[in-house]
Amino acid sequence: MAAAALREQLNALLSSMFASGLVDEQFQQLQMLQDDGGTPGFVAEVVTLFCDDADRIISELTALLEQPVVDFDKVDAYVHQLKGSSASVGAQKVKFTCTQFRQLCQDKNRDGCIVALAVVRNEFNDLRTKFQTMLQLEQQIQAQQ
Repeated sequence: MAAAALREQLNALLSSMFASGLVDEQFQQLQMLQDDGGTPGFVAEVVTLFCDDADRIISELTALLEQPVVDFDKVDAYVHQLKGSSASVGAQKVKFTCTQFRQLCQDKNRDGCIVALAVVRNEFNDLRTKFQTMLQLEQQIQAQQ
């Protein structure tokens, strides 16, 4: 596929990510840092680190919420960490869901936390799929230059 067509596909993907609220202006700032600084692969590295970290945190949260006695302070600390990571990459839907999740932790609402974790997992998986597609398109564009 020609580089121009790949760029068009990439731009359409990014536009849909913004329009659907998956990402916000913080993600745009990351892209501008890469473009302005001429650091190829900067966004790919940040996104990959975020996805690895979020995956680990979601696994930790799953294990914590499966315990007979839930340590809500620990759960809240992990959710807070995920919220911060999400905010730094502009993962708006994940960040928003974490805000709600934290309230459920403070209320010590186990069932609510389990539901919130499922929502966070779904939002994250959707975002990760889009990020992976974005990175693949960027690699294909680089390969044609």
